[in-house]
Amino acid sequence: MAIIKLLTKINADRSIVFNLSRSIELHLISSRKSYEKVVGGRREGLIEMGETVTWRAKHIGVYQNFTSEVIGCESDEYFADKMISGAFKNFKHEHYFLRKGNDTLLIDVLEFRSPLGFLGRLADFLFLKKYMTNFLKERNETIKQYAESEKWKEILIRN
Repeated sequence: MAIIKLLTKINADRSIVFNLSRSIELHLISSRKSYEKVVGGRREGLIEMGETVTWRAKHIGVYQNFTSEVIGCESDEYFADKMISGAFKNFKHEHYFLRKGNDTLLIDVLEFRSPLGFLGRLADFLFLKKYMTNFLKERNETIKQYAESEKWKEILIRN
């Protein structure tokens, strides 16, 4: 199983970072490169405990659907989602939000495993871990840009 741990320091209130991280609209903005769109489940607003969303996106040259469900949520501190259908054998993404003075430390822990046994593990090692790390970095950079400016209001005021 591949594990990615990513820390992102954001100069913004923890509740803003937490809510931007759950925003369907901001996810779509952060994943424009993969032509991501919502095709099922929660289609807008802030995803909540027990809700699902199905994304359709082009990753590594292939269009695919990915459905995730929020399996844990503690206001402003933590939420977790897991894949319930998609290309991976297993996929779980935990998001932690820690206060550090005036900053928020966003900690992502992503665990995934590709199917196909040895070949899947080889793909995880050779390129998928790096691909997924870069995908998360781009997403977190978008969260940071919105949270550290007034742009967060464009997303959260209407939600």
